[in-house]
This record gives sequence, structure tokens and C-alpha cells, in this order.
Amino acid sequence: MALKVYTTSWCGPCKRLKGQLTREGIAFQEIDIEADPQAASYVMSVNGGNQVVPTVVLPDGTSLTNPSVIELKKRLALSGA
Repeated sequence: MALKVYTTSWCGPCKRLKGQLTREGIAFQEIDIEADPQAASYVMSVNGGNQVVPTVVLPDGTSLTNPSVIELKKRLALSGA
């Protein structure tokens, strides 16, 4: 399973993270929370009621809010993904 990256079209940190993931060859599925109400609800559920992006869901189901690509690479290496 690829990473799920919850984003918005206007989010600068989202654009930066997506570019870094692409450069590192890390597959991800982008989900725009403005276009998907269920995605927005999910993001709020893992961020104390706030719509904070980027929110990333790892293959093991854990989520990280505004992670660095370095942190994601470490977590993926630990999970064997």
C-alpha cells in the first residue's frame, strides 16, 4: 500500500512534501480534503478536530501530521515498506 497524503490545492507544505516524495521515488496517493468530505472528517479525527494538512497515513495505518520526508523514509524503513 502506498502512503496516503491528505492535502489541499493551496497548501504550500503539501506541495513541498509531494515534490520530495516524488524525487525520492516514494509512491503516494493524494487525497484532497476539500473535494472529499469523508477525507476531511478523517483528517479532523486524527488532528484534534482540525483540518491540518499534510496528514500522511503510513502502510501500517498510523498517521503523521506535517512530517518531513526524512521522517517518512525512516518510518517506511522500519515498517519494511
